[in-house]
Amino acid sequence: MARSGQTQNKREKEKKKLKKRKEKELKKQERKENSNKGASFEDMLVYVDENGNLTDTPPDPDKKVEVEADEIEIAVPKKEDRPSEDPIRIGKVSYFDHSKGYGFIFDKENGEKYFVHVSGLIDEIEENDKVTFELERGLKGMNAVNVKKS
Repeated sequence: MARSGQTQNKREKEKKKLKKRKEKELKKQERKENSNKGASFEDMLVYVDENGNLTDTPPDPDKKVEVEADEIEIAVPKKEDRPSEDPIRIGKVSYFDHSKGYGFIFDKENGEKYFVHVSGLIDEIEENDKVTFELERGLKGMNAVNVKKS
């Protein structure tokens, strides 16, 4: 007996391909039927209410607030317009190694730790000393400089 040219595996693959094509055609037709392409302009509008949420109903004209265009600030305020920040901070020495010449200071105001090097010291410090210091940008972040006991 002669065998057919197609094996069982090939027939299954063909069936899967046909099934995928039919599913794809059905999805395409579903999208066509449910599309909003022919919908009116009013149906496509979305409004923003006073809380910033999107709604399909127009906002109440009684709640409208007039805003002057000059009052809207788009850019970051200039450095001289910002309130000046006190450069001297208060903290506590959480760790200091005299043999290596560095340590860390815990800032009481914002709770962050800052690196301090022996070159940034004015007074000798020990662990748990209360100190005042200034911040300076270093290679790996902010460093404490001008460190004095308080």
